[in-house]
Amino acid sequence: MPWISESAPEILWPRLAELMRQTVAEARRRVCARPKRVLLLPPDITRAHSGVGRLTEMLYDELSAEADVHVIPTLGQHVAHTPAENRRMFGALPNEGIHAHDWRDGCVHVGELSGAAVSKACGGVADWPIPLYLNRMLMEEPWDLIINVGHVVPHEVLGFANHNKNYWIGLGGKETICASHMLAATCGIENNLGTLITPTRACFNQAEDQFLGRLPDLYVQVVLARNERDELVHTGVFVGDDLETYLQAARQSREQNITLFEEPVRKIVCVMQADEFVSTWVANKAIYRTRMAIADGGELLIIAPGLKRFGEQPDVDLFIRKYGYCGTPRVTAGYRTNADMQDLGHATAHLIHGSSEGRFKITYAPGFLTRDEVEGVNFGYADLAETLARYRPDELKQGWNATDDGERFYFIPTPSAGLWATRDKLMNRPGGFGGE
Repeated sequence: MPWISESAPEILWPRLAELMRQTVAEARRRVCARPKRVLLLPPDITRAHSGVGRLTEMLYDELSAEADVHVIPTLGQHVAHTPAENRRMFGALPNEGIHAHDWRDGCVHVGELSGAAVSKACGGVADWPIPLYLNRMLMEEPWDLIINVGHVVPHEVLGFANHNKNYWIGLGGKETICASHMLAATCGIENNLGTLITPTRACFNQAEDQFLGRLPDLYVQVVLARNERDELVHTGVFVGDDLETYLQAARQSREQNITLFEEPVRKIVCVMQADEFVSTWVANKAIYRTRMAIADGGELLIIAPGLKRFGEQPDVDLFIRKYGYCGTPRVTAGYRTNADMQDLGHATAHLIHGSSEGRFKITYAPGFLTRDEVEGVNFGYADLAETLARYRPDELKQGWNATDDGERFYFIPTPSAGLWATRDKLMNRPGGFGGE
């Protein structure tokens, strides 16, 4: 059960500061009375809108007077922060105490989840083992206290983000990230989204129990929702060290962050913020979180003024340019024979997740990519200036809107903060994927 559990229509920053003080007090009581070396594990800048960077700064301030406190943003394979991005995300935290996770060369082997265990978790859909590699600093340096900080929200791989995703993806090595992403893609993105315990989550839960029991850790998880002023605000804080802490946060997110439609939507317009989303690797969250709501033959228009590349890493960027978002049948056929698809399994899974499977149109209005580049990966292209002038997103609130000439569309200002689906698609999914 959670050590701390609080839900409200809006939890303001003074109360959040008090809850962080309570978190540290509980950690001293339950984990280590006088911690001398502390590790904080927040998400990266693509989750900046959740405010968890500020919560990380609060925890640092509570602990740094008596402890040597270090921070590793749980990047996964995302690009490491610049010093300026660290300041924007974490405020006054000293840059020398913030360490970049290296998913290729900075990890150590901690074990393996067997193919039999994977097969059992997913009902036989996949049967390959998941090699388990984790950040070397996390696993080899001595820590008195480890605090994971994050935002629980519907997610395309784990059903909901955060909890031990911080470890196995956020601080995971290449082998772990690739094998687990292919597992999730094989199970089906639309089976994963909004599911409390997906097959991949079940595997990670088992791996945590089996290999991470010695870590002196806990989770600080927040839930956000839009208030009556259409502002994204904190509505839940859940602190603890067990699975139930995650489940309580995920259940609240399921209630507050999923928007259901009775009929499919013909057009959705989204904005991916320029300071958070510079690649389709992360901006495609607009596709993941809306795909279950869009009508056959409909359109998703993604306004992405910061978009300048496809992959987070140069080799992944070239990989996406090579294959494009070409649909599950072509990707899975290629995976069986193409060495680069097998080597970059997470990128192969990403191609599946980012395709509409020909069911609806995906159009990007990017800040930096050209028409040829966007159309080269099988997306539609729209001029950014013309799109901004037509839809005027700065003047819109989330929900139904219309252009001056009467085009009706549903607007989502922060698609990464929720999930949108028809009731039928969410509630009538194949058995084995929708429960807890």
